[in-house]
Amino acid sequence: MPEKNDSFREMNLKDKTATVAGITLLIILVLGFVLGLYFFGLAGIFKLLGVHYKSIWSLVVFVVSFFILGIIFELFSKTIFKLSVRNITREIWVFFIRISFEVTTNWLVLFTVDEFMHSITLSWKTEIIIALLIALIEIAFDSDKD
Repeated sequence: MPEKNDSFREMNLKDKTATVAGITLLIILVLGFVLGLYFFGLAGIFKLLGVHYKSIWSLVVFVVSFFILGIIFELFSKTIFKLSVRNITREIWVFFIRISFEVTTNWLVLFTVDEFMHSITLSWKTEIIIALLIALIEIAFDSDKD
């Protein structure tokens, strides 16, 4: 004979649909928040450095492209970084190697996105400054303690 709690454990189609919709909405909100931070952060940096862009949509495409390409580059960069500092014991050397990897990765992503987009043009000095700022912000907010 089934217990009373069995009916509560089984989810019907309506409950499953609501759960999937809720999780999907949460993922969309988190992704939108992160992209919004990147958007307004880069818009502010561009304003401070005097970078001009044709329209707000070109900035949106730039930020989304930077974000997607950055995730791909970051996967390889983090792996190479972890392998590089595996046997290094001095924290200052690990920090310098990490900042080098982060700046180089961010610069490569900025350079690549800038070369493919004609509506935003960054000078190499601006690319390096932005890459350095993003690397410092990423390191400051990184919760990884290795």
